[in-house]
Amino acid sequence: METRNLGKIILLRLRRLGELDISEYTTTKIKEKYKTPLAMLIATILSQNTNDKNAIKAFNNLVKTLGGKITIESILNTPLERIREAIRVAGMYNKRAKTIKEVAFYIKSRLGGSLEDILSLPLEEARRKLMSIPGVGSKTADILLLMYYGKPTFPVDTHIKRVSRRLGLVDSRADYEKIRRKLMEIFNPEDYLEAHLRLIMLGRKYCKAGKPNCSLCPLNDMCSVGRGIVNCRV
Repeated sequence: METRNLGKIILLRLRRLGELDISEYTTTKIKEKYKTPLAMLIATILSQNTNDKNAIKAFNNLVKTLGGKITIESILNTPLERIREAIRVAGMYNKRAKTIKEVAFYIKSRLGGSLEDILSLPLEEARRKLMSIPGVGSKTADILLLMYYGKPTFPVDTHIKRVSRRLGLVDSRADYEKIRRKLMEIFNPEDYLEAHLRLIMLGRKYCKAGKPNCSLCPLNDMCSVGRGIVNCRV
């Protein structure tokens, strides 16, 4: 099957699961409300290794603590202890608070106080620049580039990694970059955001790590677990 056709088939089947609810995703909800790359970057940092409900609550607490607005100056002028307390609900608050401070300091001292110049660069150069910021890895950079600036990249979270492996799109040892590039090859660039969100939805609600609900999955005939070829530990 032609690669792009495979992506179209997967996306069409995923649409059977219903409309996307952006309120279920931290970054899309924050983008709708705050519309700044810094706010999205901080929201993404807060969403790492926690659920969206706690990440959004932590972000809203932080906004209140910073005086109603996420800016470089408001972060730098707020004591670390107050930031820690504001984001406690997200977990790992000591590490996250320190990272948020480091991000703000780096952007001010090394990037002229703004992310806009980075986001206007070609994709791979923009990724490298973002990943030079403390606490910003591949996934965080890709989320910001795709969701805020519409750059053609494909963030890979734990759900997307699991689904990609079970579908046989990549092997079980594939790392972040290999999965990202494979998904960029399969889907059309204009569909990256929708495919990203729908694969997450599939992983959360059906293709779960321990007990996947294969009988209701629209991709079960394409999947090694759904066809019973391998166990659900993949």
